[in-house]
Amino acid sequence: MTPWRLSVRHLQPTLRLLPSLAKMSLSTFTVPRNLDHDVSDPIPVSCAADLSRDDLLRFPAFQIWLTTLQRSLKRQQHPSHEFASDPYVLRKIDIQTADYFGGSRLGFLKFKADVSNGNGETLPGSVFLRGGSVGMLLILQPDDVPPSADEEKRAILTIQPRIPAGSLAFAEIPAGMLDDSGSFAGGAAKEIEEETGLIIPQDELIDMTSLALQSAAAPEDGETLQKAMYPSAGGSDEFIPLFLCQKRMVRKDIEDLQGKLTGLRQHGEKITLKVVPLKDLWKEGVRDGKTLAAWALYQGLKGEGKL
Repeated sequence: MTPWRLSVRHLQPTLRLLPSLAKMSLSTFTVPRNLDHDVSDPIPVSCAADLSRDDLLRFPAFQIWLTTLQRSLKRQQHPSHEFASDPYVLRKIDIQTADYFGGSRLGFLKFKADVSNGNGETLPGSVFLRGGSVGMLLILQPDDVPPSADEEKRAILTIQPRIPAGSLAFAEIPAGMLDDSGSFAGGAAKEIEEETGLIIPQDELIDMTSLALQSAAAPEDGETLQKAMYPSAGGSDEFIPLFLCQKRMVRKDIEDLQGKLTGLRQHGEKITLKVVPLKDLWKEGVRDGKTLAAWALYQGLKGEGKL
């Protein structure tokens, strides 16, 4: 039997990693449990990313996530709650990576939240934190037909690369991430202009998600989440309020939108517009969750006479 010998050649892959490993550092700090300046019972945070405590606390997506979770955990205090006898607690946060936009603005976080009860039972807590977005169902109708001519209605889809999906031509309704300053409706109007070139006043937008939630039967002690749909709640905090805009236009102007190249090229957006019959939207955008959700909300609200 040939004895195993450790040689420099065997160690070379590890040796090449040593400079990178030396640069990695793990910082630790605490954050307030309720973000209300209450310094009692803080949450321990370990951070392997280049991220400071102040940057984390200023990140709107983190503020919304922590506030919403703590509000939901507090509901366990009610005797009728199914977890009341052994409530779950957010015990610590382990931040793994942070992505920045433009090199300076915090964009995405990946972390593990340790949420467990007194018996040591844990809830799945791997989180991709990215914050809110907006989606818009934009319905156009030629102005040479009666408003009741539903067969003439068209919807706008954007065709663009979506690398996480492995696609260079992903079909979806116009959408975009919310910035830190504007309202949901303002963000929707901004994305419509950037992605289609159409300028839509905010007061012409209908928040379909809020409208549907007004009709939904919710318990008095129910959770208080964002007035939005959550496309991937098993792994991401992303929430998307869905807006509707119905606009009558000159027929040729609608036709001219077909195949139009749009998007902010300096931000890496390469968008081609596709105009489809409204009745076919669910088939044309079948792979996109927000498109199907917008279609369902439109059909449901219209069926109840709310649109």
